[in-house]
Amino acid sequence: MKKYIFFVVGVMCTLLSHTAYAIDLNKSDANIIGHVLEKKTGEHLPYMTVALKGTTIGTMTDGTGHYFLKNLPEGEFILSVSAVGYKPQERKVTLKRGKTLEENFELEEDMVALDGVVVTANRNETARRLAPTLVKVVTPKLFDMTNSHTLSQGLVFQPGVRVENDCQNCGYSQVRINGMDGKYTQILIDSRPIFSALAGVYGLEQIPANMIERVEVVRGGGSALFGSSAIAGTVNIITKEPLRNSGSFAHSISNFDGSGSFDNNTTLNLSLVSSDNKMGAYIYGQNRHRSAWDSNGDSFSELPKLKNQTVGVNAYYRLSPYSKLNLEYHHMEEFRRGGNRFDLPPHIAEDANLNGSGEPGLVEQIEHSINTGGLKFSAFSKDQKHAFNAYASAQHIVRDSYYSAYGHTTDFTGVLGAQYIYHFDKLFFMPSDLTGGVEFNHDNLDDKATDMQKYRDAALAEDPTATGDRLQQLIDKYTPDPLKQIVNIASAYVQNEWKSEQWSFLIGGRLDKNSIMSKAIFSPRANIRYNPTQDINIRFSYAEGFRAPQAFDEDLHISNVGGELISIVRAKDLKEERSRSVNASMDWYHYFGDFQANLLIEGFFTKLSDPFVLTAPVEDPNGSGYLIQTRVNGSGAKVYGGTLEGKIAWRDKIQLQAGLTVQRSLYDSPEEWSADKEHLSDEERHSDRILRTPDVYGYFTATFNPTKALSVALNGNYTGRMYVPHLMSEVDGTADLLVKSPDFFELGAKVAYDIDFSGMCLQFNVGVQNIFNSYQKDFDKGATRDSGYIYGPGAPRSYFAGVKLSF
Repeated sequence: MKKYIFFVVGVMCTLLSHTAYAIDLNKSDANIIGHVLEKKTGEHLPYMTVALKGTTIGTMTDGTGHYFLKNLPEGEFILSVSAVGYKPQERKVTLKRGKTLEENFELEEDMVALDGVVVTANRNETARRLAPTLVKVVTPKLFDMTNSHTLSQGLVFQPGVRVENDCQNCGYSQVRINGMDGKYTQILIDSRPIFSALAGVYGLEQIPANMIERVEVVRGGGSALFGSSAIAGTVNIITKEPLRNSGSFAHSISNFDGSGSFDNNTTLNLSLVSSDNKMGAYIYGQNRHRSAWDSNGDSFSELPKLKNQTVGVNAYYRLSPYSKLNLEYHHMEEFRRGGNRFDLPPHIAEDANLNGSGEPGLVEQIEHSINTGGLKFSAFSKDQKHAFNAYASAQHIVRDSYYSAYGHTTDFTGVLGAQYIYHFDKLFFMPSDLTGGVEFNHDNLDDKATDMQKYRDAALAEDPTATGDRLQQLIDKYTPDPLKQIVNIASAYVQNEWKSEQWSFLIGGRLDKNSIMSKAIFSPRANIRYNPTQDINIRFSYAEGFRAPQAFDEDLHISNVGGELISIVRAKDLKEERSRSVNASMDWYHYFGDFQANLLIEGFFTKLSDPFVLTAPVEDPNGSGYLIQTRVNGSGAKVYGGTLEGKIAWRDKIQLQAGLTVQRSLYDSPEEWSADKEHLSDEERHSDRILRTPDVYGYFTATFNPTKALSVALNGNYTGRMYVPHLMSEVDGTADLLVKSPDFFELGAKVAYDIDFSGMCLQFNVGVQNIFNSYQKDFDKGATRDSGYIYGPGAPRSYFAGVKLSF
């Protein structure tokens, strides 16, 4: 980790050397100076973003609300001012050489974020109100008010989105959108699909909140824009860019329900920008250490032990007023371990003859080393009609694992692409933007078993006299097959969006040729937006999507049940899964004096053809001792429902937001969930429900700011009842159960107080998460437990306290 820290510090020092020299205003150049005020109070607003649209030029107001832009190109431009919580403003300016303009602004509060900028709707920066499809945004403020330190913790406060823990041993989690499994969601980093199958196993917990500028969530099919797997929706992680010279240091500690288990998080952020705004770097780091948590007193953990370290940098260099180079890099190291006897090496802890207890143990241990980075070049024409960007991104993962045997996995994912946008003043009947692009994605995955001694011991246990070829045959029998997968995907996409303040019509499509498929897949999309008034947005969208028959994140996770391992294999005749999605929504915004309100109603329907389903676990016919689940094509499925979300704010004092989703997730024909033919009939072993999916779930957040220094936040999550398989036949020989879980309501609270002094802010905060300890009460116990029998909230009641210094 030290060499990665030195690299980031080197970038920081380079930038510091550039920021050391201030550049005075040059009277022969065009410049803009001014200030930004809050309209009602007349107070100067610090840290507002000021930019010339259609260029790479921008800055922020200083601590007194003033700004200046210098050495600007000549011509007519749109000067914009924006910030979270305020309505943006724009005005035309004419810049002439040797002239300095004074442009002052008065901004009004906008606590419902009507005009925030998003990119996921059409791969182009667009005001959320004018986006052709509905985009929901998770902001740093939400991460802060809910005490969320990672992506997985903050995502749950969005309508139609759930994050669930699927393994009692290692904490494998997935995000579900509109009731569909995590494998139906495409996770992007800065709009790039480099979040590989291996990264998806534990990746939601590996991304720290302090590297995130915002998370854009689009529900519904997105393969026409972002390729395979964007069926349920798209989660686009936009990383933070440097905007001003600033920094922060924070530490928080959480305790699980008064026990001896703690979760410590330390973060450091530093933003550096040169005095001429030509270059900048945002540097971040996180260190996390979480103790294992045992909920039922059986000495086996329900939450694994975690050690995470992250360091990264996001930098830019402005080549000209119309071109820019961005660099992003971050490195993560992670250790996680679940089970028992954390003081012993994994293979000793599991062995009853070696661990000192005389009883078999259980261990799942994973170590990750992840490097992720990207380079992007952006350019605009002077007349703002042309925009071009080219990008290269890559992610390399090394994983050493122990799932009752040692293994080693490597994965390299690389993406190359280019995109061009042309703006028509009028194409047929209204202005439009034509977007086209090409993309190449390469993934090289190598997963293999390395515990040769274990497989040799198993072979000799079967035949103690085996030698030579006979011994090798038995070793091969007990050694899991390696997974070697190389996938190359060549893609091209094009779309045209006609848009005005009142209407938007978008049609487009994407062609993907996956190297493991014999034919290319075409995914079309169509969107209509209609604004009958400025306060009402009506949207309708249709999209098709697909998933290729390749390895997914859950294939690289091994569960444990009854002391036996469950591994996933793919059927030889597995073919691609297709989807068709329809979404319709209405967004209503209104102002009542000092009150602002927003109401969203959305309906969705997705039809899956040849969906990937997993058979019930059975003994490996090759005699390896593993239980095997096979991924096959099912008969078809459908997911449909609706979402209601509302938000109301009174100035910057009180804000309340809540969302509720009601849905059904069904297979066209019942699919097998249990192989327990001894105790259950064929009808009982099959279900037409997509399991682990509640019909009702929702969330709320609320904040109260009685003074500028004091804030009080509440948050809650509701998870309705759902059906969860419990494989008791493998645990104790009794009948498998399809358990209908209870419902859960998590309530959290946080109080924070800020102390300002000499340009710095010191914050103290305390709170409780899951106040009522709404948590699963019937976990399996011991080494033979069904590790997949887990549902409900991801953590028990937790008490936390923290401190943060910002400067």
